[in-house]
Amino acid sequence: MAFVVLGCLLLVMKYFEFGPVAAWPWWLVLAPFGLAMLWWWYADASGWTKRREMDRMEERKSARRRSAMERLGLKYSSANKADRRAQKFLQARQREIDKIEGKRTEKRARDRESILGSRFDSEAAASQPAEPKKP
Repeated sequence: MAFVVLGCLLLVMKYFEFGPVAAWPWWLVLAPFGLAMLWWWYADASGWTKRREMDRMEERKSARRRSAMERLGLKYSSANKADRRAQKFLQARQREIDKIEGKRTEKRARDRESILGSRFDSEAAASQPAEPKKP
């Protein structure tokens, strides 16, 4: 649709000789229409338009079913099986992430304590008498 709008805009600008488009060749002005035809061919060949149409039909059917159930006074779960399955997957994934991050946090804390505990404290060493060297 964007190619068609762009093509119409360029066509009007070329016809009324407006702006720099007036000096452009006609093939360049009409190119967006060719691109629109290529896009429509690709969308139909790949099944993209059919899938979108089926999705819209499924949404309308779901909305119709939801409104009928609400008019009957029944509770209707707005989430279908796929939505619930996706939600469960995301929750499980988040639990996994939290578990891994918890382990990483614990390891970082242990490493930090190990490093801080093993540092040489120069003030404490200066206040303690030096050990005599053994021959």
